[in-house]
Amino acid sequence: MKAMIALVALAFATGGAFAAEGKKEPSPAQKAQQEKMKTCNAEASEKALKGDERKQFMSTCLKKDAPAAPAAAAKATQQDRMKDCNAEAGTKALKGDERKKFMSECLKG
Repeated sequence: MKAMIALVALAFATGGAFAAEGKKEPSPAQKAQQEKMKTCNAEASEKALKGDERKQFMSTCLKKDAPAAPAAAAKATQQDRMKDCNAEAGTKALKGDERKKFMSECLKG
């Protein structure tokens, strides 16, 4: 009986490890859709919509491009700026407070 429990526990442990390894990052399109879902869901909650009204609102909101597009575009721009500033700080070999100051200035404009 103890051996059986140990085998079952081992099976779950190894199965969980394989499941974690197979997990992929969402694509940019999936991330954009997730952001759109968050935005529409927040709007529906603000309006206190329930049941069929909420379903109808969510359907309409998710079909539009406008709600999530500005947020996704702003994030991409900020991410690009962060990458560029980080690369520049790396080429200048900045460290510590100098790097923090440089990154702050670079990210502002």
